[in-house]
Amino acid sequence: MLSRVADSIYWLNCYVERAENIARFVDVNINLSLDSSLGMGQQWKPLILTTGDLDLFKEHYGEATAENAIKFLTFDRKYPNSIISCLEAARENARSIREVISSEMWEQINNFYLMVKDAAQIGTIHELSKFFSEVKLSSHLFVGIMNATMSHNEGWHFGRIGRLIERADKTARILDVKYFILLPSIRDVGTPLDELQWIALLKSASGYEMYRKCQHRINPDAVAEFLILDRQFPRSIKFCLLEAEKSLYQIAGNNSGTWQNPAERAIGKLRSELEFITIEEIVDRGLHEFLDRVQTQLNEVSHQIFETFIAVS
Repeated sequence: MLSRVADSIYWLNCYVERAENIARFVDVNINLSLDSSLGMGQQWKPLILTTGDLDLFKEHYGEATAENAIKFLTFDRKYPNSIISCLEAARENARSIREVISSEMWEQINNFYLMVKDAAQIGTIHELSKFFSEVKLSSHLFVGIMNATMSHNEGWHFGRIGRLIERADKTARILDVKYFILLPSIRDVGTPLDELQWIALLKSASGYEMYRKCQHRINPDAVAEFLILDRQFPRSIKFCLLEAEKSLYQIAGNNSGTWQNPAERAIGKLRSELEFITIEEIVDRGLHEFLDRVQTQLNEVSHQIFETFIAVS
């Protein structure tokens, strides 16, 4: 496969996933901020922190109000990770490989972009939850169309890897922020405020219902274990790595359990660590340190995929 095609379909899926994650995070935060009785009004700065772009936000907006944060994350064309910027980049990547993707994929990504563009031109969003729900559903529709109409060849696997690596990174980021930044005081641990935030975290990963099916109580360690180590929940870090590794082996034509290039080695090292570590070990070593290392290793996986399959072509 041409490196140009592999790179474009990788980033096409990455950007769509990123837009969906931002929509989910903002939507949950809006619902939290409405509950001022529990002191949930000042939760926008931590949300900006999950993007890693707090300094850029402060430079252009200053105070992390709800209005500023929503504008920055949703409609700011100067911010490369806003929803509209992600959709614009996804659309351009799709345009460059229209001969590879299905016509249905192109139509969906084009309609997705135009929907967000039209909302941005209005200037204000009167029905915020409806808009963010449309973003999430449009992303799900794109993934479903891709799975149903594109041959599951190398290109499809590159796209799948891009989506899964991005998803794992965002799960790690949102969990890291909750554990170490979001809770205002140690006195709030175990209070209704604390439980509300853990529920919000699960909802940010679309995991609240699935968590409740296997756990009856909201327990911080159990939530962390679910989002990091669950083998069946599609937004857990372990699940994403297991599936991304399968696609990587399909591209390279190698057998699982071995490695023949730096990309396979990088993802295999991280996946194997998650296979055998327990949540107790993670908490004892420091959850923040663990998640920070996971994010660094995910960046290394992405870099090695580029170096192995794209830069060399």
